[in-house]
Amino acid sequence: MTLEGARPLFLDAGEAALVVEFGRIVDPAISDRVLALDAALAAAPPEGLRELVPTYRSLMIHYDPLRLDRAALIALVEERLAVPATRSRAAALWTLPCCYEAPHGEDLAEMAALMGLNAPEAAAIHASALYRVYMYGFSPGFTYLGGLPEAIAISRRSQPRPPHESKAVLVGGGLSAVASFSMPTGWYVVGRTPERLYAPERPSAFLFEPGDSLRFEPIDPATFTTLEARAEAGEIVARRQAA
Repeated sequence: MTLEGARPLFLDAGEAALVVEFGRIVDPAISDRVLALDAALAAAPPEGLRELVPTYRSLMIHYDPLRLDRAALIALVEERLAVPATRSRAAALWTLPCCYEAPHGEDLAEMAALMGLNAPEAAAIHASALYRVYMYGFSPGFTYLGGLPEAIAISRRSQPRPPHESKAVLVGGGLSAVASFSMPTGWYVVGRTPERLYAPERPSAFLFEPGDSLRFEPIDPATFTTLEARAEAGEIVARRQAA
């Protein structure tokens, strides 16, 4: 279901958060509406606004109900939605190095077989796509990506697998993702990037912004080792250009 072009839904999340919901699916047009409202409120935040949390299809607005009335907040949101918003910076196109070869693409062969492919075919398909950065969530730097090709749009596992390495590149549930930290997962680990998507010591701890585009660049294990050392020393090894 999509609410594209329609008045969004206003949903309470407890007593101090309002969810502005634009749709029920992962869709670039819905994401654009979410990000436009996020930018408009961030550019001129009302007194009492605490935090803005964009997702695929909604914007959660945390606010102080003693300083900002719910009805007044909804009226402000509707006012901001009526005016075109400008992003804080232009959308970027990122090239993110990714090693699909052993030992990094732990589940690539398994995922490929389930989709009727071999591992090199599945890796090539994954690397051929242009992805959209939709949101961060679940853990710091965990990046959700839309645009996964149908040929590898596998469902998530019925049971989580054991913890993977940090910086794992994942597929599952019709999406791709990059996980900054080691953790159990129901996704399939198809590769690993040497880049740090989350680095709290950087001026901007998160590398991407929602709305950016991303391509994966296949690299071999030796190149991975070299780039990982440079990334751990503080260098950004992903390449950024204007979208």
